[in-house]
Amino acid sequence: MVVTPIEIIATVLFGLALLHTFLVKRFEMLARRYPEGSIGENMFHLLGEVEVVFGLWATIFLIVFAAMHGGHDAVAFVEGRWTLPGQHAPVQVGFSEPLFVFVIMAMAATRPVLDLARAAINGIARLLPLPGALGFFVACLVVGPLLGSFITEPAAMTVTALLLKERIFDRESSERLRYATLGLLFVNVSIGGALTAFAAPPVVMVAEAWNLGTLQMMGDFGWKAALAIIVATTLIALRFRKELTGLSAPEASKRDGAPAWIMIVHAVFIAGVVFTSHHPVVFLGVFLLFLGFTEVSREHQDELRLREALLVAYFLVGLVVLGALQRWWLEPTLTQLSDTPLYLSTTALTGITDNAALTYLGSLVPDLSASSQHALLAGAITGGGLTIIANAPNPAGYGILKGSFGVDGVSPLRLFLGALIPTGLAMLAFLLLPNL
Repeated sequence: MVVTPIEIIATVLFGLALLHTFLVKRFEMLARRYPEGSIGENMFHLLGEVEVVFGLWATIFLIVFAAMHGGHDAVAFVEGRWTLPGQHAPVQVGFSEPLFVFVIMAMAATRPVLDLARAAINGIARLLPLPGALGFFVACLVVGPLLGSFITEPAAMTVTALLLKERIFDRESSERLRYATLGLLFVNVSIGGALTAFAAPPVVMVAEAWNLGTLQMMGDFGWKAALAIIVATTLIALRFRKELTGLSAPEASKRDGAPAWIMIVHAVFIAGVVFTSHHPVVFLGVFLLFLGFTEVSREHQDELRLREALLVAYFLVGLVVLGALQRWWLEPTLTQLSDTPLYLSTTALTGITDNAALTYLGSLVPDLSASSQHALLAGAITGGGLTIIANAPNPAGYGILKGSFGVDGVSPLRLFLGALIPTGLAMLAFLLLPNL
C-alpha cells in the first residue's frame, strides 16, 4: 500500500489530537491564570474542552487538505466522494453516526425517559437485599448498560450517566469511587450493547458485511457480556460497599412524574429513531416531530440538553474526519496477526481510536476468517471503556459527568485505571467462555 502525504498528515494530526485529550486539564489550569472573559481565558478554556478536541484538529486537517488538493476535493472528501490516488473506491466519510448520537442523546435525556428509567431501576434496586445506594449502584450499572442492546448504547449511556450523577456523583462521594464508577460505566456500556446486532457502533459497522444477526450476537457475545457486567459491578460494589451504603439519598422531587402516555410517546419516538438510524434524513425528520411534541407538552418537560448533545456530535465528527485516513497503518496491524494476538491488539488499539473505526476497517478485508472476525469484534467491544475516545457513547457520559470531577475535569490516566478491572474481566469472558 502506497502511503500518500495527506494520509501521513491525517495520522500526525490524529496523534496530536490524542495527545491534546491528555492535556485538557493543563489548558484549564492555564485558563484560570487570565482575567475572566479575556481572550486568553476563553482560548485556553476552549482548548480545555475535550469534546472540542477532535473537531478542532479535524478543522485544521480540512484547511490543510483544501490547501493541498483544493476546496472542491475537500468538499468531495467530507461528502464521501473523494478517492485516494491509486484507489478505486472513495474514502468512506459518513456523518450518520454523529447525527444519530446527537438525536438519541437529546431524546434520552428528557424528563419522561429519565422518570421511566428511574422507576424501573429503583424498582429493581428495592428487590435486591442491599442497603442504601448500594442496591441502586448495582441495579443502575447492570440494567442501564444492558438496555443499550435495545435502545442503543448512546441512549443507555445518557440515561445511566444522568441517574448516576443524581444518586452518586452529586452526593459526597470520594474521587476513588467516582473514577471507579466512571470506568465501570464506560466498560459496561461498551459490552452491554452486544446482545443485539443493531445497538453497538462497532457491531453495526460489520453486521451486514459479516452476516451477524441478533441470535448469533446473543450466543457469541451477549451472554458473556451480561455475565462480565454482573461480576464486575458486584466486585466494584463490594469494594466500595461502606461508602455506597453511607451515601445520602437525594431529596425527593416535589414535581409530579410525567404521565404514562407521554412516556409511551417518547418511547415510540426513540424507537422510530433507532429503526431509521441508517437514514439521517428520516430520523432527523422524526426528531423535528419530537421537538414539536416536547413543546406542546412542555409542562411535563425539562429544558432539552441540546448543547451537550451537539458537543458530543462535534467530537464524533472530528473522529470520523481524522479516522477516515488511518487505514494505511491500521489494516496491516489488524490483518497480520493470529486470533489471540489480534484480540489483544484490537483491545489495546481501541484505547487510542474509535472501536467502530477498527471494525469497519476489518470489514473491508475480504479474506478475514470467521475466527479473526470474532477476535476483532470481541477486542473492539472489550476495549471500549479504556478512554474517552474508545467508544462513540463515551463522550456523552463524559459530558454529563465531567462537572463532578472539579475544575480540572476527568484525568485520562485515572479513567484508564478505573476501567482496567472491568476490562480485564470482559477480556477473560470473551477469551475463555465458549460460544453457544
